[in-house]
Formats: sequence, C-alpha cells, structure tokens
Amino acid sequence: MISLLDIRARVADGTLSAADAIQAARERIAARDPAIGAVLRTAPEATAPARGPLAGIAVGIKDIIDTADMATESGSEIYAGWRPRADAAIVSRLRALGAVPLAKTATTAFAGLDPAATVNPHDPGHTPGGSSSGSAAAIAAGMLPLALGTQTGGSVIRPAAFCGIAAIKPSFRLLPTVGVKTFSWALDTVGLFGASVADIAHALALIADRPGLEAPAPEHPRLALCLQDFAGSADADALAALDHAARAAERAGAVLRDLVLPEPFARAWAAHPTVQDFEARQALAWEYAEHREALPPVLRGQLDRAQDLSAADYDAARREAHRARRLLKALFADVDAILTVSSVGRAPKGLGSTGDARFNRLWTLMGVPCVTVPVPGDGLPLGVQVIARFGDDGRALAVARMIEGALARA
Repeated sequence: MISLLDIRARVADGTLSAADAIQAARERIAARDPAIGAVLRTAPEATAPARGPLAGIAVGIKDIIDTADMATESGSEIYAGWRPRADAAIVSRLRALGAVPLAKTATTAFAGLDPAATVNPHDPGHTPGGSSSGSAAAIAAGMLPLALGTQTGGSVIRPAAFCGIAAIKPSFRLLPTVGVKTFSWALDTVGLFGASVADIAHALALIADRPGLEAPAPEHPRLALCLQDFAGSADADALAALDHAARAAERAGAVLRDLVLPEPFARAWAAHPTVQDFEARQALAWEYAEHREALPPVLRGQLDRAQDLSAADYDAARREAHRARRLLKALFADVDAILTVSSVGRAPKGLGSTGDARFNRLWTLMGVPCVTVPVPGDGLPLGVQVIARFGDDGRALAVARMIEGALARA
C-alpha cells in the first residue's frame, strides 16, 4: 500500500515532485484496477499543485460525492453521465490543501446494500464490503494513498476491515456532507481510508483544520472491551483478532476492562433501521417516484417497506437514540475508548453481498468517532474497532495508533 506520510515526506525533501506522485498514481490505477474494478473514472490531465500540505496526494472520491471535473453517478444508471457544476465542500477543501481528487471510486447504488462490481484485492472471489467498495479496494490494492467514503450503517469501517486497511468514521458532521448524495441526513458521515492510522490521522487533521487530532495517546489508556451481545455473535476468528489486539494493547500499557452495554443500547441498535429508512424514503423520493424499476432490488425493496413507516415510528426511534447517547456520554467518564470488532468476520465469499453491518450501526447512530485497525494474521484481513466519545476523534486515532504499533511489535 502507498503511505500518504511517505509521499508527503518525499515531496517535502525534494526527492519526489508532486506532479510525479500524481502521475505514479495514474499509472498504478491503469496497471492494477482492471483486475479490481475500484475506479470508475479519473480526472482529466491537469497540472498538479506543487505546494500545499497535501501536494502530491492523489485522492479517491466515492461516486456519491460531487466533483466538477468528473461525472458523479451514485452507482446508478439513473445518473449516468451526470456532471455536477460544483465540487462537494470536502472536495474543494482537498483542492485547497494541494491534493488532487484523481479518481471516482465505485459505490453501491446510492450507498445502499446492492453490491458494486468491485472485488476484494486479497481474493477476487470475496466482497470488498460496501457501500464504499471502491475507496477501500483502491487503498488496499496500492493505487491511492487516500480515499473518501461515507457511512450510514457500516460503509467505511466494514470495507476497511475486509480489505485490511485503516479508516475512520469521524464524529458526526466533523466533515461536511454538502454535495454528498443523501441517504439519511441524521446518519450519513464522510470518512477517510488510508494505509495506516497515522496516514488517516494526518489527513483528517488537515482536512478538518484541527491539528490536535494528531495528539499522542494517554500513557495508560483505559479501554473497555465490548461485544455488543444484542447484535448477535461475531465469528470465532473475529473474536480471536479482538483478543489479540486487546492483549497487544495491554502489553503496551493499556488498562482493560469488560463492558456490557445496558438495555437502552439494544433498543437504540434496533431503532437504527427505522431512522435510516424513514429518511431514505424522503431523500430518495424522486428516484423512487420516477425511476423505481431502475433501482436495484435490495434498495427497491427497502424503500417499498419504508413507505409504511410513520412519523411516530421515526420519532420513537430518535428518542431511543437520544437516550442511548446520553448514557454513552456517562460511560466514557470511566474509559478513554471502547474496543470491539469491526465486522462479523472476514469478507464473505461471493460478490452477492457486501457483508453485515450489525457491529457498526449502533456507533453510527451514536455519532461517535470509530477507527478500524487491521489485525495481522493469515487468510483474509480482519480488523478491530476503536470508539471514543463524541468529538474526541483525536483520542480515538491516538489509541488506534497505539494498538496498530503494538500489533506490529507482537
């Protein structure tokens, strides 16, 4: 994989020009993507900025995020060839930092559950996850050093875990969603993918203009090991990876305790689909009314069922979410971060599904920062998830970076 920090160091010391770094990314895409299907299109040839804190960094942009110089099709024939007149806010921010939004990466249709054509770079017979399929796969295949995705349920953390890379779903609204196709306005969150936790921490600190996001971890961070029993059981290998990461963190100085989430969290977890689908029914109302038959089958069925949801159902689900958020704030008084699995297990075989988001959706509903850390081992990749209190993205990243280092030394 390609390290953002390595490219930046080489550009800064003059051993690599920003233009050559961008050209190298174009060449890697041309050589590697035909077997992966992560990249839909690339930006027209243009002069790469020579200066800026992200000069030389080629970025993959999930294809629900607007770009003025490339089509944005939202993974659907309904928007084939659609060219926005303006960049999304986060794309404009990347350009201001000197980065080049180089590639539009594959997404499931409207960031839903129907798979895209992308395959897992570790084994093309397995899913890369979704909905940010192309962004995760492009990083894992070494095409790009940075990519954008979005998460409404588990669409950043899960594909990152399946592809063996680092990623963050930041605190809700830390990054702007202006110019991003909406699925659920109370849940949609822009996230980052990279080769390492340090890479995504540096990128997020610059994009969000918050240097404190690269602060070090506490000397003895207090970690709560959480299994979310109400979401069902994770696979044995996912639990083994979690135990391996926990033991590595403990050897590095972390203080561990077990955490069983009380009943209100189970109710909030169960409420997530109601919030998501009630809002999706409205966000995709035009597509459903005018192009229902062009929608892929899983999304079409999801929107069919959502027509029966009432405002009272939605309000009750939102109340459950608010109750759980208040409780979670209190829980973080005693811990620095929660450590849990990133996915049910390894990437499922076949390309008919993007996997299961049941270990992600509670944390998306809570709006808290989540970082996935790859866990080294045999076979397809596995990851663990580090979660911190709302707004404490720097701590989530610092603890994740500590665990990543501890795993590398193990």
